[in-house]
Amino acid sequence: MNLDQLLDFNEKFVDSKDYEAYTTDKFPNKRMVIFTCMDTRLVELLPRALNIRNGDVKMVKNAGAIIRKPFDSIMKSLLVAIYSLKAEEVVVIGHHGCGMSNVDTEALQQTMLDRGISEDTLHTLEHSGINLHKEFHGFEKIEDSVTQSVGIIRNHPLLPKEVKVHGLVIDPETGKLDVVSRED
Repeated sequence: MNLDQLLDFNEKFVDSKDYEAYTTDKFPNKRMVIFTCMDTRLVELLPRALNIRNGDVKMVKNAGAIIRKPFDSIMKSLLVAIYSLKAEEVVVIGHHGCGMSNVDTEALQQTMLDRGISEDTLHTLEHSGINLHKEFHGFEKIEDSVTQSVGIIRNHPLLPKEVKVHGLVIDPETGKLDVVSRED
């Protein structure tokens, strides 16, 4: 599929008013924000496994559902969802078989070189204090990664005390969810 195919479909979608079935406002009906992985297997499976429809939650995604820094873009998005969009609960959902599990950063860097990124660019980044191995390192156990992300959120100095933060892991084959961490 290419961009022209997407745009052709979109034109028909709008002309036939198919969007009307998805009309909602910007506030999540279930007062929840979900932070999860961008894995393609979760696009439809995760909402169905959670009984979530358009308008029910805010959904934030990145590779691996990983938060490493308390003021990265993911954490900012979660705080905006809480303070500006009425979310009252945060759920971090990782998944088994994640591509960020045991990332071979040496192979990743070689692929960058093979696809035209110059050695000079990589050296410039390194001398600017950006460690690609550290930036792209994933995790060994998904439960540990979810626990780390949940901990950063729960302990954030700008998180209201009444906001509950939970950690789950989903099986991308069956949709089964397991609780890693729960706040009651």
